[in-house]
Amino acid sequence: MAKKNPVSRKKSPEELSGFCAEVAMMLHAGLPLHDGMDALARSYAGSPMEADYVHLSDMVIQTGSLREALECCGWPAYMVEMTGIGEQTGHLEEVMNGLSDSYRREGHLRSAISSAVAYPIVLGVMMLLILLAMIIKVLPVFRRVLAGLGVEMTDSGSLMMRLGLNIGVVMLTLVGLLVLAALVCCLLLRTRARAKVQGGLQRLFPPIREINRKMSAARAASVLSMLVSSGYPLDEALEMAGNVLSDQDGRKRLQQVREHMAQGMDLGEAIAASGLFDSLTSCMIRTASVAGCADTALASAARECEQDVENRMDKLVSIIEPTLVGVLSVVIGTVLLSVMLPMAGIISSIL
Repeated sequence: MAKKNPVSRKKSPEELSGFCAEVAMMLHAGLPLHDGMDALARSYAGSPMEADYVHLSDMVIQTGSLREALECCGWPAYMVEMTGIGEQTGHLEEVMNGLSDSYRREGHLRSAISSAVAYPIVLGVMMLLILLAMIIKVLPVFRRVLAGLGVEMTDSGSLMMRLGLNIGVVMLTLVGLLVLAALVCCLLLRTRARAKVQGGLQRLFPPIREINRKMSAARAASVLSMLVSSGYPLDEALEMAGNVLSDQDGRKRLQQVREHMAQGMDLGEAIAASGLFDSLTSCMIRTASVAGCADTALASAARECEQDVENRMDKLVSIIEPTLVGVLSVVIGTVLLSVMLPMAGIISSIL
């Protein structure tokens, strides 16, 4: 058995999208897989990806399967499973084109979210440092100057200074914790704890949970469409589709579909009962199942879900930056007020 590549480099969504598009082009041109992978490895000579492609080409020659080669070389599990389904159903070119589009959208989303989140975080860090310096360095200087002049703080001035300093400490602590939490999440998303972090974010933020549910539905529909059109038994097709999904909720719903079908329901009725899709899509699949064209309806459902996911992602990204900037503006305003109150207290003491 082929061994896994222990030094496989983590690849960006853009690199994964480019690889899938290149494989799809080779298949469309009728190039044998092993020849195409060898040509691909030579084309990346001298690049950081050379070692990965050379090893992948060797594994394709050794195993005769792109799916097994990708698994041996440590490529993403979703790509591995989808490639296997493409090979089994004879839709490998279609699968690779779909994966290319999927990873392209993922790369676009990551870039957009990074841009939307980076500006408020940088602004927060800068304001945190500036205001921290004012509270720790500037205000004590004023107090020492007053003490040198022999000016005593009034009761109202002392109260305003204590109140302002307390507000400043609380708000600065809050900003610091938020910035730290954001940085920790970003770091954890690059480690093996990525799945747990994503699960936590989905529980905390309903829009992310809904996007993930729609994405699972799109993947399930796409896989089921290919398997049903290729004549696979429905129970086996549902099992294979479950292996592609990474979230537990999607797998649970597909398992419910299998259980409903075991009770005598047809595919359309079982899908509608499981809640995998929304009511309109479920009705369409149920009608198509009765007419004997469930695979066409599933393919259409997959496209609609993918479009819905893209629209929801764009909407989410469009509100992240203004929301974060608005929240940060309130926090910064409060911290500025906490600095101005002690200043007002000092001025009232002089007057």
